[in-house]
Amino acid sequence: RTPLAALTGFIETLRGPARDDIAAHDRFLGILAEQSARMARLVEDLLSLAKIEMNEHQTPTDRVDLDELLGRVASGLDQRAAARGMTIAVTVPPNPPPVLGDTEELTQVFQNLIDNAVKYAHAGTSISVDVVASAKRPSALAVTVRDQGDGIPRDHLGRLTERFYRVDTARSRALGGTGLGLAIVKHIVNRHRGLLEIESDLGKGSAFTVHLPVGGPGAATASPPETVE
Repeated sequence: RTPLAALTGFIETLRGPARDDIAAHDRFLGILAEQSARMARLVEDLLSLAKIEMNEHQTPTDRVDLDELLGRVASGLDQRAAARGMTIAVTVPPNPPPVLGDTEELTQVFQNLIDNAVKYAHAGTSISVDVVASAKRPSALAVTVRDQGDGIPRDHLGRLTERFYRVDTARSRALGGTGLGLAIVKHIVNRHRGLLEIESDLGKGSAFTVHLPVGGPGAATASPPETVE
């Protein structure tokens, strides 16, 4: 409701008290553009979440090359990271097996996680994306996105994947967050019958690990979804 209230309020002002105020027009139109973009992001994320939830009972059956996918996602965010003096380092073992999944949805998962790291980690630091054999799930790969930021207080960790939940509301909004990114990640991981782990140390940073079944026989019947800290 916040961006909609801003749009309505400034439109009323432009049609009324500020009708002939050219300086106010320029300032208010900039705010209107910003709030419209925010509303568009909210609608896009809500529609994405609704689509994922609708298909959550259907396990994806495609084989996805994580090496190629993570490289593409990291390349797409390199410029944003460079603007903050940051680097994104992707480490994948030689010839990893494909995971069972949906390429578009897994791209969304790692775009959200790496983009969050770029937004919230300290400027000038490195973000690591590491792929290893999962220690929590048989026949699975674990992808960890680790940042060097302020970290997240432990009492917030269990609620991070709730819709619209923010540790720092003002900072999240200022950085363009909708409060839906981690909820989307959780539901996509659930659909993939994977596992999401969140770990954080105050003053050191956070690590988000996604465990995904490899695309081999029996992978489609992997363990039911769960999220743990």
